[in-house]
Amino acid sequence: MDRPLIRLIGQSLASVVPDFDPRRFQTTAAKGLATLELNERAMRIAQAMSEQLPADFAELAPLLIRSFGPPLRATAGNGLAPFFYLPHSQLIATRGVADFESAMVANYELTQRFTAEYSIRPLLVRYRSQALRLMKRWAKDPSPHVRRLVSEGTRPRLPWAKRLPEFQQNPQLALPLLERLKDDPDLYVRRSVANHLGDIAKDHPKLVFDLCEEWLAQVGDAEDAPRANNRRWIVRHAVRLPFKKGEPRAIAIRAAATVRR
Repeated sequence: MDRPLIRLIGQSLASVVPDFDPRRFQTTAAKGLATLELNERAMRIAQAMSEQLPADFAELAPLLIRSFGPPLRATAGNGLAPFFYLPHSQLIATRGVADFESAMVANYELTQRFTAEYSIRPLLVRYRSQALRLMKRWAKDPSPHVRRLVSEGTRPRLPWAKRLPEFQQNPQLALPLLERLKDDPDLYVRRSVANHLGDIAKDHPKLVFDLCEEWLAQVGDAEDAPRANNRRWIVRHAVRLPFKKGEPRAIAIRAAATVRR
């Protein structure tokens, strides 16, 4: 979050926003930047972006999306480069709550370049039912980045993010989404499903133990089916914390979920 990044963001916005003044943007965004932490820097840059963008988020979102670079081609090995979009994420999180449809489109595009797991959470709080209906469709999206967002964005205890109290109290809100993703072909998505279950287990261990046993029963004793072993991996990963604490049921589940070779 430094001056070269600010310059690049200014150039990308000036290329799609009429009358956008990149010099004014750079001056505003860089003011006092050296004294700020990472998220504070991103918010300062987002505020400077917002000053020269339309007040109506329905007008702002298409311009923001047009300023984006190409989607990520891989789900790993991208390093820190995607953090270029952290200010964009902050902008969507703060301004997007005013327009659900435009904000969800922006998050759909953002998650294919960085992550929208933080910027989608205000929408899940304010427009829960609408967001869940849309994310149900996203669970079958061709992009693994979009499918991962369905699980990661609804995690009740997502690290470094505000919790989702309603999801924490009622995990049944997100479980239908995890059911759709449990056999996803991409480990990137399946790992998120396992981590999501791990979150739920901190508040509702019995529910997660029951679900893990059900998922194991569904694949039975299949020895070499990739789907079966993928399912076992999710289950083992989901209960790793109660397993480490010596929870007998978690120990039994981990044993039953041994990956077959």
